[in-house]
Amino acid sequence: MKKYLLSVSVLAFASTAFAQDVDDIMIGPDRLRADAITVIATGSETPLSRLGQPVTVITADEIQSIQGPDITRVLERVPGLTITRNGGPGSFTGVRLRGSDAEQVLVLVDGVRLEDVSAPAAGFDFGTLTPGGVERIDVLRGSNSVVWGSAAIGGVIAIQSRDLNGVEASAEYGANESWTADAAAGLSSDRAALTLNGGYTRTDGISSAAIGTEPDGFRQWRIGGRGRLNLTDQLAVVATARYADSRTDIDGFAAPTFTFGDTPEYQDTRQASGRVGLRYVSEALTLNTGFALSDTKRDYFDPTFGTAPSYGYEGRSERADLTGRLNLPASFTLDFGADSEWTRFSSTFDAEAKANLTSGHAMLGWSNGQASLAGGVRVDDHSRFGTAWTFGANGSFELADNLRLRASYGEGFRAPTLYNLLSDYGNAALLPERSKSYDAGLEWGNRNAPLHASVTAFRRDSRNLIVFVSCASLNRCADRPFGLYDNVGNARAQGVEAELGARPTDTLHLQAAYTYLETENRTVGIANLGKDLPRRPTHALTLSSDWTTPLAGLTLGADLRMVGDSFDNASNATRLDGYALTTVRASFPVTEQVELYGRVENLFDRAYQTVATYGTQGRAAYIGLRARY
Repeated sequence: MKKYLLSVSVLAFASTAFAQDVDDIMIGPDRLRADAITVIATGSETPLSRLGQPVTVITADEIQSIQGPDITRVLERVPGLTITRNGGPGSFTGVRLRGSDAEQVLVLVDGVRLEDVSAPAAGFDFGTLTPGGVERIDVLRGSNSVVWGSAAIGGVIAIQSRDLNGVEASAEYGANESWTADAAAGLSSDRAALTLNGGYTRTDGISSAAIGTEPDGFRQWRIGGRGRLNLTDQLAVVATARYADSRTDIDGFAAPTFTFGDTPEYQDTRQASGRVGLRYVSEALTLNTGFALSDTKRDYFDPTFGTAPSYGYEGRSERADLTGRLNLPASFTLDFGADSEWTRFSSTFDAEAKANLTSGHAMLGWSNGQASLAGGVRVDDHSRFGTAWTFGANGSFELADNLRLRASYGEGFRAPTLYNLLSDYGNAALLPERSKSYDAGLEWGNRNAPLHASVTAFRRDSRNLIVFVSCASLNRCADRPFGLYDNVGNARAQGVEAELGARPTDTLHLQAAYTYLETENRTVGIANLGKDLPRRPTHALTLSSDWTTPLAGLTLGADLRMVGDSFDNASNATRLDGYALTTVRASFPVTEQVELYGRVENLFDRAYQTVATYGTQGRAAYIGLRARY
């Protein structure tokens, strides 16, 4: 049975604590400048100029200019971020920050954590998320579990849907019989707002197996919405909902050779999430309390053996939270919070298992406009593994006009999943994965300034990494004949991120994002000691340009994504060659309300892989129409 969820979430009001900084913030609901404010670093609204951590904000205009349903093409503009995908559109897509594992990146949509608690590692699949209806994407790089708790080892990606006053719709057609349609309609006033959005995507796709010849398609329909009601000048409630139903064709290991290739298998994924809460804002105090729910169900089918699911998984997370900010004398602030999360999972092979995680944190900050400092602590108590403490600190200092020095220290942890702990391969003695990250950098201007430049050096050391090990290596073959999960991994990731943006004229925008990354397996006593971590390219560069021509508003754009060599496996025996992909884009305003657009991805039809043995998209062209009223 399909499950539907309607829920409510808090509205991000601007805190009057920053009323004196009119260049950084505008006060009142729906008046936040998207390029100036973020909640991703502290849990409360904070100007980007006051943060010691590196944060990238991508707004709706930039998202729409990139075009298409593949949100990873938007994320590739963030330094320190790389993508791996197991096949074509809709296939499992992992996002890594600064060399982390994909499951070590916390993903939030409208404030709801989208961890798939039924998966072995609980990582979020970006193949199921499209940018339709998205207002902005905030990306924080570096460990930040003080504020966000479990999974924030590599960083945090926060996605926010839009409030709309009017109607927007788009439709697109392209390669491999690909169709995408999105629509949103909303009404907004000072007292209340309501926005509904929905969409449908389908494609015949490409073969997931690189050696395959049968295309593997993808289909998804989705619906969502948000509504705001100001109960008083200081108290508000906002409703949000998201539901997505996806079907992804996959390849497997068919008899009699059991080699990876074409099979008729497919996967159905149903995702529902949302949050209900209240927010109170006064000159001295901001409070935000709510209840969130995230539910994921995945079923796998092989028509060779009938129409019933071959196996399936279901995971559910329920979370109650309270966060706030207290404005103290002498330019001090106290950000604080407490939450409790109840998770459960079950599968065809595993009975239902449950766990509870209760947490509290506090962060003391100080700012005088030129300098900002903050430090905090968090404690988490897990019903299965016990207590974990996390610390962090960061600072920002204005060296000269538009030039800032930033530095941060952050700790992260990731709780073992219920699958890690209690499945047939589980180990109830597991400890959480832990990390310590450091970064320091300089930044000139911001991403919307005529000139923006930043450079950041970073390092992250991780320990107690959870990996699957054979029964023989642990002398546990009597009770775990196929092996089990254990805390045996240690790793280091370090490097440099650089960003450059320029607007030499009002009609031309140039951007570059580059990452140099070194990773090392530092697990003592194993054959892979000193090897590179798999699927972490040393070099990654994205170059982008957008030019509004004098020809009746015609806009031309291009993106070049260059990724260096990496290894597919921990032993470094299988090399993944580097690649360069070019996309060209154009859009033309037919009227004030209607826009025609199109693009060609992988313009030079380069062959490449992000995961060995899996296929990737060749040259592909798309054309679309977008309307606003």
